[in-house]
Amino acid sequence: MKNVFIVNPKAGSEDNLKLVKRKIAEAGIEDQCDIYVTLSKGNATIFADEYILNHPDEEIRFIACGGDGTICEVFNAAVHRQNVSVSVFPCGSGNDFVKVFGGPERFSDLKKIIEAPAKKIDVMRVGNRYSVNVINFGFDTTVAIQVNEDRERTGKGSKSSYTKGIVKALFTSMKNHFKVYADGELLDTNGVSLLCTLGNGQYVGGSFRCSPRAVLDDGLIEVCLVKTISRLKFIQLIKSYKEGTHLDNPELQDVLIYRRAKKVDVEAPEGFAFSLDGEIVYQNKFSVEIEEKALNLAVPE
Repeated sequence: MKNVFIVNPKAGSEDNLKLVKRKIAEAGIEDQCDIYVTLSKGNATIFADEYILNHPDEEIRFIACGGDGTICEVFNAAVHRQNVSVSVFPCGSGNDFVKVFGGPERFSDLKKIIEAPAKKIDVMRVGNRYSVNVINFGFDTTVAIQVNEDRERTGKGSKSSYTKGIVKALFTSMKNHFKVYADGELLDTNGVSLLCTLGNGQYVGGSFRCSPRAVLDDGLIEVCLVKTISRLKFIQLIKSYKEGTHLDNPELQDVLIYRRAKKVDVEAPEGFAFSLDGEIVYQNKFSVEIEEKALNLAVPE
């Protein structure tokens, strides 16, 4: 099997290429690995697609070395590819996707990563794009836009950007116009909400457990819509939202709408933006569908 480490040099705060090379040497697996360094946004998907086409009869394992954006790019190339599996060496600022497995520590041993068996997981499809973790919009997207702007300006991700984004959203994004249909059911006829998350994974924003009941291979999207609330109520919500207890908190049930669905349709005004695993997409009408067991993911035991 070919093991290809795809490294995003701009994720996180370390020199990721230097880190990956050191870890490969420490594991003694230099002769089993290739390394590719991404050149720009979207380059990981392009490279992985071309690599697959050039090795049609070989087993390939791509290891995404970066944050959630890098994971999304690499994984997108591997969806529905029977001879391709993927894994992660987390070195981003948030590392949200791997938290469902216990956190980055589980993916710290590169020898275990290349030897791990692959299991099939679901992905969420939006047009010709795939999300493996979370799609969110409303308040959360304002936060994500701030994080991305800081990354573009500084060249690196930063956890402080999430806090900065939350402060900004408290003043600009408490009321957001959109309608959400879960398997055809309109969730809130008012059409004005704080936020909505569509979860395949569980975590977003570096530390918020937005979809605590999500399972990567259950064939369902976890949908949680939060109605408009006061800033005081928001402070109460955010603690539970971070801990992942919001769905069971009796004091929040009047502001939450929770469903599980196979398809979610969203309608919003022109200029609407949503976040797909951290990437900002501007689209005011879109559908999200679950693609069951479409990706081979290797998770170290």
